[in-house]
Amino acid sequence: MNEIERIIALSDAFGPSGFEDDVAAIVKEELSGYETVTDHMTNVRCEKEKDSDKPRIMFDAHMDEVGLIVQAVRPNGTMRILPLGGWNRLSFPNTSFRIRTKDGNTVRGVVSARPPHFMDKSKGMSVPEMSELVLDCGTSSADETHALGLGIASPAVPDVSCEYDEERGIFYGKAFDDRIGVAAAIEVLNGLQEEELPCNVQGSFSVQEEVGERGVRANMSALKPDAVICFEGCPADDTFSEDYMIQSALGKGPMLRHMDVSMITNWRFQKLALDTAREMGIPVQESVRSGGGTNGAAVNTDYGIPAIVIGIPVRYIHSSYCWCRLDDYQNAVRLASELCRRLDRETVNRL
Repeated sequence: MNEIERIIALSDAFGPSGFEDDVAAIVKEELSGYETVTDHMTNVRCEKEKDSDKPRIMFDAHMDEVGLIVQAVRPNGTMRILPLGGWNRLSFPNTSFRIRTKDGNTVRGVVSARPPHFMDKSKGMSVPEMSELVLDCGTSSADETHALGLGIASPAVPDVSCEYDEERGIFYGKAFDDRIGVAAAIEVLNGLQEEELPCNVQGSFSVQEEVGERGVRANMSALKPDAVICFEGCPADDTFSEDYMIQSALGKGPMLRHMDVSMITNWRFQKLALDTAREMGIPVQESVRSGGGTNGAAVNTDYGIPAIVIGIPVRYIHSSYCWCRLDDYQNAVRLASELCRRLDRETVNRL
């Protein structure tokens, strides 16, 4: 697949936290030049030069997306649900989802939205609590729902198909957090495969980031990198922030994050990335965030390994419908690739 086809395929793939198998299959197919390993969690990993004395630089991108999981089936056939990852409740009512059946097919379901005719006017038009929402697949009894192959622990993802507008260079779809990062990591690894580098590049395609940065820890233990570059689909803020506070706008390059609620980035590694971008004429943005979190936090706090986060701006992250741009993705790939040409043993030891 070319880079556009790959991004579309990854966006469309079914893969909420804990159910990333379809995404892992695409990753392994697209990294056919590498020997990949898949563990019991469905993490995928690879490296360019096994047993090399060069410093190990791990590229990480998480394969999971925010989704839903069925908690119980009600007598009327609708399903109680729990979120997989950090959703905004405003995203749910009257939204369509694809629910995975026990035989691997999908069934369409809609998160119930009570018509205004039946709403309690004393409560106004408030957004229901998660416990009040149900997923409706058009059945009228629990038996009908079970007959479709649905039940406890059936996972679901937004029912959205990715589209690319070539004229504007923009993608519309779901799961760009972090499938756009997965695509970038694949592009970098494939692009550097035949190149002589001062470092050994490694691929970490991790699971369950949205529920607590779980998978990256297994990949860290297996690959034992000396430094880590995390690709992320980061929340764009250019449609609601004041001009002076916009730090991740579409079309202005990848975002390098100095801080979020989970980590303060190693300033030496961050400076190297920013200096490299400026030297190469690669547009980048910088941010200091009061919320959020990435796999970089697990790398820093659990292993004490320097990490940077190269974020590709995505509008309306952690919702069903998102936008991101091809040029931001391509500039993230350019920056990460150039960093690998500079991360020799002496440079890594100074981080």
